Amino acid sequence: MRKFFCPALLMSVLLSCSDGDLQIETIDFDSVTAQSCGSLQADSGNVLFKLNEDEALILELESGILNKGKLDETVTSTSAVPSKSKLTYRFFSEKVTSNYFCDDIPPATPSVVDEIAAEDGTVTIETKADADGTNYVHTIRLSDISFVRANGERITNLTINEFGEVTTAISN
Repeated sequence: MRKFFCPALLMSVLLSCSDGDLQIETIDFDSVTAQSCGSLQADSGNVLFKLNEDEALILELESGILNKGKLDETVTSTSAVPSKSKLTYRFFSEKVTSNYFCDDIPPATPSVVDEIAAEDGTVTIETKADADGTNYVHTIRLSDISFVRANGERITNLTINEFGEVTTAISN
């Protein structure tokens, strides 16, 4: 019996896993499209988000950052994270949909398992008019983003350089 019990105990210890520590090794949202709830307003703050199964990347732009376009040229604007714009990573208990962000009363599930706010970085927005001259196209890029968990662990493998493109109407 002892010959069976010791190896079985050793295997159970080696194969056991911890449910208490969520390990986030990579934040990868480059292949996911940026979304918003309704149309974006050029002269106010806007919230954009990207969903990747049970993860979300939420970008709260500083007020007026999208109001920098000119019809005949490309304009580049920057916003510091977290002092002007905010970037948050959320990990959910199950797959999340845009309803979580867009419904007047968010659904009860999924629940947030972990939330990490970026402590440093830059949002760069290149704005140019579309071919029709009716909308501005804003290309949003992130750089030098630094996420640090509450325990001091830094998430360094970030693949979120290209946040996406959004449009706002050109006002007459």
